Amino acid sequence: MIHLDANYLILGARVSTAENANLQRWLAQGERLSTSAVAWMEFVTGPVTPAVIDSIRQMIENRILPVGREEAELAAQLFNAIGRKRPARYDCMIAAAAIQAGARLATSNTADYRAFAAQGLQLA
Repeated sequence: MIHLDANYLILGARVSTAENANLQRWLAQGERLSTSAVAWMEFVTGPVTPAVIDSIRQMIENRILPVGREEAELAAQLFNAIGRKRPARYDCMIAAAAIQAGARLATSNTADYRAFAAQGLQLA
């Protein structure tokens, strides 16, 4: 399974992007795509149209996974491990959700997530 970061959801909706090409390739290979509720919130915050939201929701087959206690506690550990950088709080939650789901994370901001590799995050 591949979890999609908010930037991947946004860029994946644009036909001429590398992210869209990767999404199409992964789907053709039978890869299951999903996202965390945190990344979904960032995505639907927009600006995106209802049609784009619906299209992406269908692509991920409505697999928008909740962030519960275990993800929140892991996110706190990640936050502390990277030096308590406040701008990274959402990234910590997105990374924790992917780790807990046993999923690789697809993101266009790989530099923001490399710090989580030591805690088990795999990037797609």
